Amino acid sequence: MKPNFHLSHIPERTEQPRSNGLTMVTDKGLSVDGTKDYLSVAYPYVDLAKLAFGVSFVLPHLAEKIEVYKSHQIPVYFGGILFEAFVIRNQFADYLALLKEYDITHVEVSDGSINIPHAEKCGYIEKLSKQAVVLSEVGSKDKDREHITPPYKWIELMQAELQAGAGYCIAEARETGTVGLYRDSGEVREGLVQEILTRIPAEKIIWEAPLKDQQLYFLELLGCNANLGNIATNDVISLEAMRVGLRGDSFHFFLG
Repeated sequence: MKPNFHLSHIPERTEQPRSNGLTMVTDKGLSVDGTKDYLSVAYPYVDLAKLAFGVSFVLPHLAEKIEVYKSHQIPVYFGGILFEAFVIRNQFADYLALLKEYDITHVEVSDGSINIPHAEKCGYIEKLSKQAVVLSEVGSKDKDREHITPPYKWIELMQAELQAGAGYCIAEARETGTVGLYRDSGEVREGLVQEILTRIPAEKIIWEAPLKDQQLYFLELLGCNANLGNIATNDVISLEAMRVGLRGDSFHFFLG
C-alpha cells in the first residue's frame, strides 16, 4: 500500500502477494461484519488468515466469512487443531472434502494435541501439498517442559517437512507465546532461533510471535520482512508500523 506521506529511511516492504515478509493473522471468531470492519483498514498488511483452533466448526456464517477474506485476496485456512480433530477420528477423507467444499488453498498440518509419528505427518504433508500450500507446524511438543526439543531436532523436522512438500514451516508459540520458541516468561530462546537459521532459510519459516517483544526481536534480527504469525487482528496495523521503524521500540532500526 502506498504510504500517506513521504519519509526517508523507511525500509522497503515486499509487495502483495508476498512470499516473504508475511503477516499471518489469527482470527478467533470475528463476526462477518467484524471481519469486514478490521479488513477495511488492515487488508494491505494481512497475508494469511487462520481461523484459530476449531472455531470454524461453531462459527455462524462460515462460508460468508471466508468469502470476505477471499474478496481481499487473502488466503484463509483452518487451525491445525481442526486437522488433528479429523485425523484422530479417522476422517481424513472428510477433511479433504471440507477443503474442497470451502475452496481452501492453504492448510496447516500440526501434531500439538495428538501424537502423530513423524513419517505419517510427512505423509499427510505430501498428500495435502498436491492441492494446497501446506504450513507445517514444528515445536508443538515443547509445551511439555520436561521434553524440550533440542535445536538439531527442530532442524531435522523442518528439513523433512519442507522436503515432503511444505511451503512453510511454522515455528510454534501458540496464542500465549510461552511454548516452543519461547520460555514460560515469553522470552525468546535465542540460541534455538540462531541455530535453526544456520540450516533453514528464514523465508521458509513463519515465526509465531503473538507478543510485541517477540515481534520486535525478529524484526531486529531479520529485518522488516520477517515472516510473523499468530498476530491478533487488532495488532496488524501497529505491527506494520513497527516493521518500518515507526514505533518507539523500532524507531532507530533503519535510521543508520
